[in-house]
Amino acid sequence: MALIAPSSKYKKNTYLVWVVLCAGFAAYCIYDAHYNEGFIKKHSPDGKPDSTMMFNLKAPYVLFPLAALLGVWMLVVSKRKITAEETALVIDGKINIAYDSIEKIDKTVFDSKGRFIITYKDAGGKETSRVISDKDYDNLPAILEHLVAKIS
Repeated sequence: MALIAPSSKYKKNTYLVWVVLCAGFAAYCIYDAHYNEGFIKKHSPDGKPDSTMMFNLKAPYVLFPLAALLGVWMLVVSKRKITAEETALVIDGKINIAYDSIEKIDKTVFDSKGRFIITYKDAGGKETSRVISDKDYDNLPAILEHLVAKIS
């Protein structure tokens, strides 16, 4: 039976907050630049917009695409996962780390900072380290316990 550590709710919620902030600020800029008469009069006294008005006119053209880009990236990140199978640890479906190639696991800061470091030999024989954090994946204590049991 394989253990799965899906993408963390922390990371997904962080992207969601940024999407809402970008879209909300863009909507606020549109309101101020086009509909708020007091703002328009204050920042275009002689008919020419000042720098604040120019910012509010141009910012939505950057903020809405940024919000869309962050939303798409949030969907990409939400599909990531770590799977602890019988013979290997599979990270995001791309990186396969065989248990017999793992040289050490540094879990000294796992309880306090929520991350551990796996040092292993890759396919080319080069020693590689990989940091796995609970900010990126949920269910890491079970994965770590499984890893320790497999390499012991």
